[in-house]
Order: sequence, then C-alpha cells, then structure tokens
Amino acid sequence: MAITTPTRPRGSADGDDGGARSGGLAARVSLGRVFAPVPSEFLLIASTAILLTVFGLVMVLSATTATATASGESPFDALIKQGVFAILGIPLMFVASRFPIAFWKKIAWPLLGVAVIFQLLVFVPGLGIEVYGNRNWIGIGAFTVQPSEFLKLALALWIGYVLYRKRTLLGLWRHVFIPLVPVSIAVIATVMAGHDLGTAMILVLIVLGALFFSGVKLRIFILPLIAAAVTVAYLAVTSPNRMRRILSFMDPDCDYFNECYQPLHGVWGLAGGGVFGLGLGNSKEKYDWLPAAANDYIFAIVGEELGLIGCIVVLFLFTLFAVGAFHVIRKTDDPFVRIVSGGITIWIVGQALINIGVVLRVFPVLGVPLPFMSQGGTALLSVLLACGVLLSFARALPVRQRARG
Repeated sequence: MAITTPTRPRGSADGDDGGARSGGLAARVSLGRVFAPVPSEFLLIASTAILLTVFGLVMVLSATTATATASGESPFDALIKQGVFAILGIPLMFVASRFPIAFWKKIAWPLLGVAVIFQLLVFVPGLGIEVYGNRNWIGIGAFTVQPSEFLKLALALWIGYVLYRKRTLLGLWRHVFIPLVPVSIAVIATVMAGHDLGTAMILVLIVLGALFFSGVKLRIFILPLIAAAVTVAYLAVTSPNRMRRILSFMDPDCDYFNECYQPLHGVWGLAGGGVFGLGLGNSKEKYDWLPAAANDYIFAIVGEELGLIGCIVVLFLFTLFAVGAFHVIRKTDDPFVRIVSGGITIWIVGQALINIGVVLRVFPVLGVPLPFMSQGGTALLSVLLACGVLLSFARALPVRQRARG
C-alpha cells in the first residue's frame, strides 16, 4: 500500500515559512546595506572632521579658561556651549550621509530660500546683534547664531543643482550667468548689508569653486573671477576700517596699539611656542593679550601651546580632508556631485587657509574662523552638515571593478 505524505496548503499557518524566508532575506539585505563597507573617501572625510572637531573643543577650553575665570565665570562655559553643537552636529553629519543624491537636488531651491530668510533676521530690531560693526548675528536664548554660515551650504547646493540642470548648455555664457549670477549677488548682498566682508568673500569662493568644477569654458569662468576681484577691491577702498587693516598688513611699522595689536600678538604667540610649544594650557597670550583667542586666532594658541608640531598636525588633518573630498570630485560620474563637492571643498579648505594666512600675517585681518576648531557653534554645525553632504556623495560613488590579472 502506498503511503502518501499530506501536503501543506499554501497560505496555511504551517505553510508561511516561504514568506518568513523572504521576510528574513529582506531583513538581511536591509541590514547588509546598513553595515555595507563604506568607501575610503567616506572614512577619510568623517575621521578628519571628527578629529578636527575634538581638537577644536580642547583648544577652545584651553583658550577661554583664563579670561572666564578672571571674570568670575565657569571655565567650562565656552566648552559646554561649543560641545552642545558638536554633540548635535556629529550625529547630524552621519544622518545627512544617509540621504540619497536625489534628496539634495530636491531641496536645493527651498533650502536657499529658507537660508536667505534666516539671514534677513539679523536686520530685525531687537533680534539682530552687531559686533565690531558687523551685523551678522541673532540672539536665540543663551546662544548667538550666525545665519550666514548656513548660506554657505545652501548656496553650494543651489549652484550645483542649477548648473546640473543646465549641464548641456554651459558653453553659452547667458545660461551660465542666468540665474546663477543675479541670485548669487543677491545672496551675498544680504551678508554685505551687515558689513561682513570675510563671510562674503567665502561665499564668492564657493561660487567660483562651483563654476570651476562645473567645467565651464575658461573665458566664461574668468569674467566672474574679475568681477569678484573688482567688487572686493571696491568694498575695501570705500571702507576706512578695511583700508586701515589692509595698510597695516602691508606696513611693517604700523601702530602697535591700534591696527597691529591683534596681528602682532598672534605672530608672537606662534613664535613663543617654538617647535614643541609651551604645553597645553600654558599659553600667555590667552590672558587677555590676544583678542579673539578662541575664535579667529585659535591657530595662534595652537602654535603657542603645541608648537610647530601642533600646527603641522592641524595642517595635515586639513590636507587629509582635502584629499578625501577631491577623490569624491574625481571619481563621481554625477555633475551635481562634482559641482557641490567642489564648492564645499573650496569653502572649507579655502577658509582654513585664509584663517591660517591671517594669523601668519600673509593676509590682512578678514574675520573668518578656522573650520571645525574656532569657537562658534553655528559655524561648527554648518561645516559638519556640509561634511554630511560630502559623505552622502561618497556613499554613492560608482564601484569600479578591478581588472583581473
């Protein structure tokens, strides 16, 4: 007698193992995507961003303890405020890295509009704050926010999207200039209305960097470059304060008690550190000799306390960051990724070089912070978000199969 084995009907309670297997497979695929190996560019950008941020927190603490204690405040106040933005910014950097490229294209226009509106809040009476003649901050509770920092990322994304949409028409100057030039001028004008030439120059660098990496013809690129140089020269000549700073930078015998006080103390701080430095926390210039010791001149405190070796470490970390970012630019097949990455890289690396050049008296005082390291929560948050965009692009790099030998 033949024995038959009963078959399980499809869809019965005992017969759902097929669905469970497919669900388990989907879960494994999803987890595989989460834990998939990331490109070396991702690791390079993320690690250098975190190391520079932590380095900056240590130096902000060291640079502010003396003056805070002397004024009766807690020596950890500046560290706590900066640390809040670091604790917020680093996770946001990795969250931003998970967004697809299509998301950044979609939000380019809305993000620029929101950033411009946010920047215009500095002109609202009672909300905007003026510091040393620059009206570029707003007060939110116990924190001071600089909206123009978010304009940098928003402008880079917007320019990338506009040039990406016109990628087949970039040989014609009118398609390159419209709407890029009028909108960029309007955005930069909102910053210049607050008399912040330093931030405006960084925005100009972002525009020029994005144009360069878009692959436009050289003659088309040179026109906005000349226009930017003429505009900056005009703004410098028409401002007595800016002219004094430029002339003091060119004059070796400038007035110590006025224009040259801060630049000279910055150089003396670097020189006093020698090769190995005076030791962490042992700066003399931070005892209220060097204005903006934790902000624009934090590199001078690094040189004084950690010496030439500490300065080389900072430069090396920025170099590694630039290498990772330029690898993203070189390897991508997407014009949008290349343009935005170029603008962000020129922004961060260019601003770092300008800040260090000011401390070394290679450039006149321009008032731009050192990315990742200078005190300023808004600047740190915007740079970390920009790194998140670069990490998102790094994840999307095409996988190139190695040729089998």
